[in-house]
Amino acid sequence: MRLKTNSSVLKDIETRKDIELLVDAFYKRVITDDVIGIFFTKVMQLNLDKHIPIMYDFWDSLLLGSMKYKGNPMVKHIALSKKEPMHPKHFSRWLALWETTLLENFSGKKADEALQRATEIAELMKFKIEQENGY
Repeated sequence: MRLKTNSSVLKDIETRKDIELLVDAFYKRVITDDVIGIFFTKVMQLNLDKHIPIMYDFWDSLLLGSMKYKGNPMVKHIALSKKEPMHPKHFSRWLALWETTLLENFSGKKADEALQRATEIAELMKFKIEQENGY
């Protein structure tokens, strides 16, 4: 999947600082989003000071190979969906916000990989949660 952008001046994701910029910009969007923001603000009352560094490690590990992330996001999202059901529209929205954030900030092979990996994660989580919840 190739990200399309109108600007050729965007750089690719290359460093931890790039990951931090991406994650910060993404979370500014999701916490105020009218479709999925509730999961971050009401359902789990996310402590951003603790959560954001974990997300830096997660994406740094996936995209740059740092191996800093040591969690299991599937288990946490299944538990979250038991509090407030997650449906396909929620995963679609998460992915759309991720793609928009990528397009605004980066272009290149790692940016393409970030979108591909997010797509795979969203599909797998959607499948596992549907399986777990029986819908």
